[in-house]
Amino acid sequence: MISEMIDGAVQAGSKARSKVDRSRASRESTDSKRSSKSKMANKADLTEVMKLSFPKWSSTFSALSRKKRVVENQDTELARVLTTFDLTALGVGSTLGVGVYVLAGDVAKNTAGPAVIISFLIAALASILAGLCYAEFGARVPKAGSAYVYSYVCVGEFFAFIIGWNLILEYLIGSATVTKAIFLYIDELANRTMTVFFEKNMPLGGNQVSSYADIFSLSLSVIFSVALACGAKESSLVNNVFTLTNIAVVLIVIISGLWKVDVSNWNRSAVEANGKGQGGFFPYGIKGIIKGAARCFYGFIGFDCIATASEEAKTPQKSIPLGVVLSLLVVFLAYFSMSTVITMILPYYEQDDQAPLAHIYNILGWNVIKYIVSIGAICGLFASLLGAMFPLPRIIYAMASDGLLFKSLGKVHSHFQTPFIGTLIAGGLAGVLACIFELTKLTEMMSIGTLLAYSMVAACVLVLRYSMDPDDKKLRRKILQGSKTF
Repeated sequence: MISEMIDGAVQAGSKARSKVDRSRASRESTDSKRSSKSKMANKADLTEVMKLSFPKWSSTFSALSRKKRVVENQDTELARVLTTFDLTALGVGSTLGVGVYVLAGDVAKNTAGPAVIISFLIAALASILAGLCYAEFGARVPKAGSAYVYSYVCVGEFFAFIIGWNLILEYLIGSATVTKAIFLYIDELANRTMTVFFEKNMPLGGNQVSSYADIFSLSLSVIFSVALACGAKESSLVNNVFTLTNIAVVLIVIISGLWKVDVSNWNRSAVEANGKGQGGFFPYGIKGIIKGAARCFYGFIGFDCIATASEEAKTPQKSIPLGVVLSLLVVFLAYFSMSTVITMILPYYEQDDQAPLAHIYNILGWNVIKYIVSIGAICGLFASLLGAMFPLPRIIYAMASDGLLFKSLGKVHSHFQTPFIGTLIAGGLAGVLACIFELTKLTEMMSIGTLLAYSMVAACVLVLRYSMDPDDKKLRRKILQGSKTF
């Protein structure tokens, strides 16, 4: 009996040991499976990291070509306070600057003769075509950003990034150019007093930069940027005053000149011209007219600033197209009338290419109107500076809102409802450029930016017209399939 009990205990012990061995083996197999899974997971993570480090071309292309979706009636942080009149005055002020006081006489004397009026007509037609592209986009895409946001909607993020920085540089250089022109004009009226002072006390190296530090231009740019940062409505009121004063002076010049016009000045002989062309209405031929039109086109640059104010317009779909077209029409009439009057008062070869109006009134002995013209020129330059500086912070705001610039640059002030920090930084940078560069260097850097912006907007209009959204493509495919089935 005892031996049977011992045998049973031994058998029970062996069974228990076998169970322990089986559980240990199962745990070891489980651990091995877990380790193999963890190794596989680590390999998968490493593969994912390698995939992240070396993205496929398709994903890169889709990231660079992704487009901005515009939501209609989307709220904006900016204040909608600008009317059609405000936008038109903004376009006229930024465009009708010193060009109306200098460009007509310069082109008439050296490039086109009395046919400068045809050159202005050709330049106006080209500008209106570009303006209609901006007008169509302003109605379809009422967002701040001008050509930047248009290319983002139609072409993609990569080209929008390039155009955005291109516009920032264009408006920076444009603001610096106008600021420098104001300094030079006021300094000329003061017999170069400021230039002599700066050359003596604040000299620079010269060569590629200016020979002196222009603190006046730096201070003026900062003052205007602070004024712009204090509110769109307030700055537009100041711009309206400058623009209306400028237009009033232009009208005074045109009306007063009607008493001294002489049509025979359009038909002078080559002998009288004394080497300045062949005389007559086309002294430089068709080549001179086309070359003059290329130069006159510079006088129409600036209307695109209207498109940057879409989120601050009360009715952007209506105000932006009207503002662009009306501003170009007013500017063309001013240029056309001014060039007609000055070439009829004085033959083209006797014009002064630096200050044609002052030269004409000196010959006529009308000193009072000469001083009135100086006031109009200063008001025109101030309006041009406001028009040049106004779009820059709006471009920065649009790019910062889309994540292509630092978010802090596009932060809107709670009280003034403007991109406050971006406006101040933009004004400071423009002032620094005007402080250290000569006017000729600044104007040489400006034209390529305008060409790229206008070309991109024209291309984007074609894309917008002949491309469809995915939903429209699906609907069209269903309609075509249904027609085939029928």
